[in-house]
Amino acid sequence: MAESKNRSFCCVPGCSCCNQKQPYLSFHSFPSDQATRNLWIRAVRREEGPNFSVRKGNTFICSRHFAKEDYFGGTTISRLKSGVVPSLFPWNNFTAPLKRESVFERVNKRQLVPSQADDNSAASKAIKMDHDYVTHPPAGALDEALGYIEDLEARLKRVDLPSPTLFSRYCASDDQIRFYTKFPSEGLFRIFWESIAPSASRLVYWTKAKRIGDEACPEPSPPRIMPLIDEFLMYSFRVAVGMKEQLIADMFNVSIATVSRVTITWANYLFIVLSSVKIWIKREKVKLSMPPKFQKYCPNVRVILDCTEIALENASSLTLQSETFSNYKNRTTLKGLIGVAPCGLITFISPLYTGCISDKEITKICGILPILEPGDDVMADKGFLIEDLLAEVGAKMIIPPFKHSAQFSKEETAKTQAIARLRIIVERAIARVKSFHIWDSPVPLTLIGSVNQMWLNCCVLSNYQGPFCLEE
Repeated sequence: MAESKNRSFCCVPGCSCCNQKQPYLSFHSFPSDQATRNLWIRAVRREEGPNFSVRKGNTFICSRHFAKEDYFGGTTISRLKSGVVPSLFPWNNFTAPLKRESVFERVNKRQLVPSQADDNSAASKAIKMDHDYVTHPPAGALDEALGYIEDLEARLKRVDLPSPTLFSRYCASDDQIRFYTKFPSEGLFRIFWESIAPSASRLVYWTKAKRIGDEACPEPSPPRIMPLIDEFLMYSFRVAVGMKEQLIADMFNVSIATVSRVTITWANYLFIVLSSVKIWIKREKVKLSMPPKFQKYCPNVRVILDCTEIALENASSLTLQSETFSNYKNRTTLKGLIGVAPCGLITFISPLYTGCISDKEITKICGILPILEPGDDVMADKGFLIEDLLAEVGAKMIIPPFKHSAQFSKEETAKTQAIARLRIIVERAIARVKSFHIWDSPVPLTLIGSVNQMWLNCCVLSNYQGPFCLEE
């Protein structure tokens, strides 16, 4: 039963003490006496076998499981007495087990009453009982216990316990939140949710909102069939994860019509909330957030522009097919313009147009030109023939230098590389937007009325994913 000085762990189930983490404890090896050792093994509720064996210098019990009376001097830093057995464990709350009285001691605890046979005698006669466990409870004890139980049941019914949500089931970690909602962490999602929950609690479903527009005196909105945060999770399943409506309906145990109604309602609600956020950055802030490596060659860049297309389901109308057909993608698409600051933040989002429209035409009608200021530099792909449009507002197009001799100079090569690195930022921003898996397959025509709202929501929410790593 010597105390260990090396690295030691307690072998008692439920105890994780170690002499490195708890240096104030002492660790004792099992006694060499076989009888006492068996008592120790039985006390810790373990059996020697394939999963446990007592090894000298390797199997220990810490001082938490011994009483002070087990040590010489009454302190745990002293030596254990011979023949003691550990008795303090998690299953008895680290308290010494009470010593049960013997049957002889219990039987001899007699209740003394005056003898009715001999009134002059001062002696008492003991009423002998065979066993104490046959003693009946006091009168009224069962009624009192029954009343106490009924009172507890009534109090439990009055407690308003929150019902478990599917969000707490599917979004229990940062990785799950990142997968299902595209928010990078639970903390960031909570900040976003607390900012929209008060207004979202007053949402009216899409069909009810449509009825309100048709009726003069609308009826109050029907009660919700699921928690508010589960409605947002349903929208995220449809947009961020790209699940089909039938699968979502089966997971939430609702109808497909309910999934469509909740998706459209939340798409329009988030569009109203997020479109009110001013994402266009002032020129001074753009320069402050610009990566240092690009300030040398492109110090006045205000925005980087690029167009992107998303697939659209074919329409039965030939006229609509011809308007949405894209020669670049060789299929029917919707096309939008995105503007990104040099720091990687999306600062401009255009509506979606039919796929046959040109990049120059989108730039002309989407609203980016009025917000540019004289002296701003705009970077775009070589396919953007918008120099004349930018010149009208005093802005300038940034393009790589043209080859005018046998080879570029060292400075021209460095400038070309810098512009190429800066140009790729808009591609990475678009990739974040398209990581919302609703864009993986062609957009169904049933969502054509909400596709612009979903597009803006995805663009703005992608900014919550944090800055890009712009190091070489």
